[in-house]
Amino acid sequence: MSALGWLTPRRRSATARSVLAGEASAEAARKTALTGAPPLSQPEAEAAAEAAQPAQAAPAEPEFPVAGDHLAAAFFDLDNTVMQGAAIFHFGRGLYKREFFQRRELARFAWQQAWFRLAGVEDPEHMQDARDSALSIVKGHKVCELMAIGEEIYDEYMAERIWPGTRALAQAHLDAGQKVWLVTAAPVETATIIARRLGLTGALGTVAESVDGVYTGRLVGEPLHGPAKAEAVRALAAAEGLDLARCAAYSDSHNDIPMLSLVGHPYAINPDTKLRKHARSNDWRLRDYRTGRKAVKIGVPAAAGVGAIAGGAAAAIALHRRRR
Repeated sequence: MSALGWLTPRRRSATARSVLAGEASAEAARKTALTGAPPLSQPEAEAAAEAAQPAQAAPAEPEFPVAGDHLAAAFFDLDNTVMQGAAIFHFGRGLYKREFFQRRELARFAWQQAWFRLAGVEDPEHMQDARDSALSIVKGHKVCELMAIGEEIYDEYMAERIWPGTRALAQAHLDAGQKVWLVTAAPVETATIIARRLGLTGALGTVAESVDGVYTGRLVGEPLHGPAKAEAVRALAAAEGLDLARCAAYSDSHNDIPMLSLVGHPYAINPDTKLRKHARSNDWRLRDYRTGRKAVKIGVPAAAGVGAIAGGAAAAIALHRRRR
């Protein structure tokens, strides 16, 4: 789909390009905003029920999210927060299956996904490479074509990789009458498909330029990453009349500290080492769904943990071998 990607080596202050990227993403998100949510699956329902139970050792706290607070909303990072692995890599596997590129690109996608899963962090060089590859792959293709393919790829590779615990957190905000948005460096088309399938309000994502419905191979601004994510949330909040001090944000990566710092209720979900340290030093809430254990809780309890699902690189490599 559009620009896929894209991580920068270190946090930077907002630039004119990141502001442009954020504003473009907010505009695209509002155009495709959705309402309503599908019913939870059995694991998600159980996770949501546990989330509603107070922790035995935790002190009493005000109800959160606050039902009926329409000045509040929730913003969720996608990769490794809502879904195991990176959306771009799963999308790349789907494009390979449809012969959009050759085996050597598949091997690179498999290696990048393996690194992402093993290291548990966003690697700037790998993600930059993925972005450049994706831009060249989609150039000249119709937006509607990639949207249709994206629906199929979600069913094939992404649906079973949604973390039930994070899904339950999002559902809690929806049940409280609040809007819930994905915020991701993945292409806005991919993010919008995932948001719709999960019953969320919509998605903020990287916007690729298109002319007459055809991708040009260029971005609008820059990838929605780091400061650009914060700018997108800020722009959307202004357009929607939200009070950021009453909003919540969820992420696994220290790259999203700018976004998390914008809101009054930041959560570190499956956090990398730097984010975990930052969250603890700032009394942010933490939750980890990557093992069966529960992470240290600061603040309101979250949903139950689940084990990691095998997939990613192994599946890609297996597909590669079957086609040899």
